[in-house]
Amino acid sequence: MDLAFTDEQEMLREAVRGLCADAADSVRAMENDPKGFDDDFWQGLAAMGLTGLMTPEALGGSGMGLLDAVVVYEELGRSLVPSPHLVSAVVAAGVLATAGSDAQQTEWLPAMAAGDAVLSVAWLEPDNSSGPSGVQLTAQANPTGGDDRGFVLTGIKRHVPFASSADRLVVLARTGDGSEVIDLFLVDPTAEGVTLTLQPTVAGDSQYRVDLDGVRVTADDRIGAAGTGWATWSTVMTDAMVLVAAQAVGAAEATHALTTEYAKERHQFDKPIGSFQAISHYLADGITAIDGARVLVHRAAWTRDEGRDVASLAPMAKLFATQTCRDVTGVAIQVHGGMGFTVECDAQLYFRRAKSWQLNWFDTDHLEDLIAAAVLD
Repeated sequence: MDLAFTDEQEMLREAVRGLCADAADSVRAMENDPKGFDDDFWQGLAAMGLTGLMTPEALGGSGMGLLDAVVVYEELGRSLVPSPHLVSAVVAAGVLATAGSDAQQTEWLPAMAAGDAVLSVAWLEPDNSSGPSGVQLTAQANPTGGDDRGFVLTGIKRHVPFASSADRLVVLARTGDGSEVIDLFLVDPTAEGVTLTLQPTVAGDSQYRVDLDGVRVTADDRIGAAGTGWATWSTVMTDAMVLVAAQAVGAAEATHALTTEYAKERHQFDKPIGSFQAISHYLADGITAIDGARVLVHRAAWTRDEGRDVASLAPMAKLFATQTCRDVTGVAIQVHGGMGFTVECDAQLYFRRAKSWQLNWFDTDHLEDLIAAAVLD
């Protein structure tokens, strides 16, 4: 594995960093906003071909590999600029590219790649786990009898990103009694029986509770063959875990940099506080962990691009990188003292998002289960 990026990847990094710098003001402006992202920034990503990250080139995609995407996501994490990129361009597009019918792919993937359509995913449920047993929302088949091949969806989803801005929701629903008898459905968020409620979150991002009360969908709205929903979801989540980990690495590095700068400038007892052993050792531990997390993330992405198995590498990268980001941002708050908790200080922005990344896109318990399964065979 070559740990050096290509010239093209470095150019991509600089381009994304510049775009994020132009949208820096939206980080605070979009907190607790019902929409949750800036249209100009989203169109900027589209103009660079980044909204087609997981879309096949034949349908308007960019043809980038996962390591290229890691370059992008490190910069997105560094800047914290909010966007539905992960949920739409990676997860929803990945689901459709993996299991969608020709009609579904033709209708949605080119529009998503162009930035003209946004899809979100409704997966987590109240008080339920991240695994397949946590999917309890039901999809009743053939509810009216006769020739009706449709489904009726009933249940509650939580933490649905950017639901009010989505053209469709990819909903995981239980269609049988087995632990993994789960299907994926395209649901219109404006359909009768769908209720969206904006949720307060630790990160201040746009997440919704989605209540589905007898929502009707057709057989054509099911994504993939019957009972294959969780297999498809698990495949796509592999890429998502690596990219969330890359986001955490970028955020951790940015937080460490601002904390180091503050430790050099802030003086106590006529010397910079960074000269005190306790603080300097915290910073040394932090940069060591960040470099370790970065190598793990890059290895997972490279291995994925090589077509090799990442059943343990992807959850390891997500587990370690998000924990590292949480630790580094926690130290940032300590070094800044009481100022670190104020809204004017950037440290608290990274601190809150670090915890959100830990909790979302497979939590610690589920990641440990995945790693243990791979280790114990």
